Amino acid sequence: MTQLVTAAPTAPTPESQRARPPRGSFGVVNFFSQGFLLLWAAMVVLPLLWAVMSSFKTDKEILSSPWSLPASPQFENFGRAWTTGHIGDFFVNTVIVLAGGVTITMVVGSMAAYVLARYSFPGNRIIYYAFVAGLTLPVFLALVPLFKIVGNLGTIPVIGPYIGLNSYAGLILVYVAFSLPFTVFFLHSFFRTLPTEIAEAGLLDGASHTTLFARVMLPMARPGLISIGIFNVIGQWNQYLLPLVLQQKQSSFDTDHSVLAEGLLNLAVAQGYKSDWSGLFAGMTIAMLPMLVVYVLFQRQVQAGLTAGTLK
Repeated sequence: MTQLVTAAPTAPTPESQRARPPRGSFGVVNFFSQGFLLLWAAMVVLPLLWAVMSSFKTDKEILSSPWSLPASPQFENFGRAWTTGHIGDFFVNTVIVLAGGVTITMVVGSMAAYVLARYSFPGNRIIYYAFVAGLTLPVFLALVPLFKIVGNLGTIPVIGPYIGLNSYAGLILVYVAFSLPFTVFFLHSFFRTLPTEIAEAGLLDGASHTTLFARVMLPMARPGLISIGIFNVIGQWNQYLLPLVLQQKQSSFDTDHSVLAEGLLNLAVAQGYKSDWSGLFAGMTIAMLPMLVVYVLFQRQVQAGLTAGTLK
């Protein structure tokens, strides 16, 4: 009698193990891609470290040995930049404009994106594409019309001085106008792919459309909200051209509402032959430190939001 002998079944090989290349081996493409990433990282990190290192030096050390470490950290550079260079005033102005601009952008942008993504009504696509078309408008093309419009807003009785040139509210409104297109475009995809069954269940349970948006849909779109919020914070913090045009004092009695980017330029120009390079580098470090902290703390949320948006 012939006995059929069968081989013992082998465990299935995981797909990820079969597709994964051997560890330690990489081709020419990976070599160039990783080399390019290293070069890019060096171009970004080295100037950053050099500016921070120079902020702790004396002026003599910066000019005589720009690449050496400081002999002794000069922490008074930051105090001089904060008070004498008025970086503290520019910092407060920037925080005020940023708080108003990002808050209004997120509130208006999330509501607009939700309505455009979840409700069908005549003109829906026209409004959406009007927002998307705003992404194609370069800032420098809008400078002259913006200057005229904001200047005319300043002639309105009673509220004119608060929304015209050299005002917080005027700059906040312009920031919101420039940030809304990308915010709506980014959040539209998140709201559009949220489960319809959950929205229907909420409405059957008696929730109003406002409650459904605030208590159900917004928490579900949290990764996208965090990502676009950080993008708006970084983008509005680093603005230079718009404040330079719109924050011009109308008379010598006006309060200076310049933001950090203008303040650093004023510090560099006003020092003239004083050569307070250490104070200038300290001011630059103060200006970029908050954005570094924000990105380091929320980098995982940014990556999660971008990944979720890509997969959806």
